Amino acid sequence: MKRKLIAAIGVATMFAAVAACGSNDKKDDKAAANPADRSGAVTVWLMAESQSTWPELVKNTTAQFKAKYPKVTLKIQYQQWSDKIQKLDAALSGSSAPDVVELGNTETQTYILNGALAQVDKSQFANSGTWIKGLEDTCTYQGKLFCVPYYAGARVAVYNAADFKAGTGSDAFPATEDALTAALDKIEAKKGADKTYSSLYLPGQYWYAAMSYVKAYGGAIATTDGTKWTASLETPQAQQGIQHYIDLVKKYNHGDQTKDEADQDAVAAQQKAGLIYGNGWEAGSIITPPSGNAKLKDDIKTATMPGPNGKALPSFIGGSDLAVVSKSKVQDLAKEFIADYTSEKNEAILVTKATLPNNTTQLEPMKADPATAAAANAVPDAWFTPIAPGWAAIEKQGVLKTMLLDILKGKSVAAATKEADDKINSLINNAA
Repeated sequence: MKRKLIAAIGVATMFAAVAACGSNDKKDDKAAANPADRSGAVTVWLMAESQSTWPELVKNTTAQFKAKYPKVTLKIQYQQWSDKIQKLDAALSGSSAPDVVELGNTETQTYILNGALAQVDKSQFANSGTWIKGLEDTCTYQGKLFCVPYYAGARVAVYNAADFKAGTGSDAFPATEDALTAALDKIEAKKGADKTYSSLYLPGQYWYAAMSYVKAYGGAIATTDGTKWTASLETPQAQQGIQHYIDLVKKYNHGDQTKDEADQDAVAAQQKAGLIYGNGWEAGSIITPPSGNAKLKDDIKTATMPGPNGKALPSFIGGSDLAVVSKSKVQDLAKEFIADYTSEKNEAILVTKATLPNNTTQLEPMKADPATAAAANAVPDAWFTPIAPGWAAIEKQGVLKTMLLDILKGKSVAAATKEADDKINSLINNAA
């Protein structure tokens, strides 16, 4: 398959390094017959959310793992999304690579194709027969599995019902975009004295949101013929979606329009936003101290985000996967850690945090819970970024963010999408 050939050529150096290190695995794997006698260390890279939002999951897994392997040192290290890729690339090229790494599900394909991740056996993990397909696809290459779905995230409307009540007379969330914009206009009129308040806080570089509008109009970031990906942001459908998104940003966001969505929870917690378009779990972040505002506990709610043409806005299905680094000399322990971490009991903890689990079995009850229904029901129709060798490089270079920022600064949609397509085409078929 061409994808494999491209990847093999593009990452020869890293692959060689990985292969060389992997040759030592057998020599260094001193697995004892009795787990209690096993020694060594397992280093795990998790993202900061696991420390701040669901620490019980980490605590449970650590206790379970240590009960079986009391002499094995478990090193949990928390990473930030802003620099995780750069740190991981450096670690993989040196001698400090983790044994287990959490990857965003748009990042996995590059590391699969460059040989950085070890193959895993699906049967070793709980609920693998009902994993959410969009997540499992990000871990799969040529029918082989190289990571394990961890959690999913679908973006929804996260709104302040008290602001809607004050502005429109009703705290019910509008079902159509026309009704929503009418409500936003009324809320802004009510808040007229506060020029820093946004009835819809939609940051200008929030490309996940922008691409949802592209999808709503029938466009796509890129398309494939099965062997090669081609950028498609210059199509009329994609340009219409981007223009629609930019129009919403300019009309309703009265904060810094050039920012991304990183602080939208904080903006809502500070009562400077009536509505954000966020992951369902961000509703909890808004009301949970110390960064959240507990006074908003009864006001922050979630709903399906209406989109153009009377339909719901297609939601990006984000989330994370867990992988064993092929350089690891303790791959068996690393796989066992992931199995423990993604057990049904631990996935249930994510459910209590309004975070979507990795499987449809535990997802199904969330569809009937008012607090999680919008996100859970968005999963079947959600869209995903191209599962292409060079996608991680496109994200890393901020191609879509640059395109949106250029438009906000005055460049035409036609010119900006052409530049973005040219850049995407130069990257998307090549593994980084």
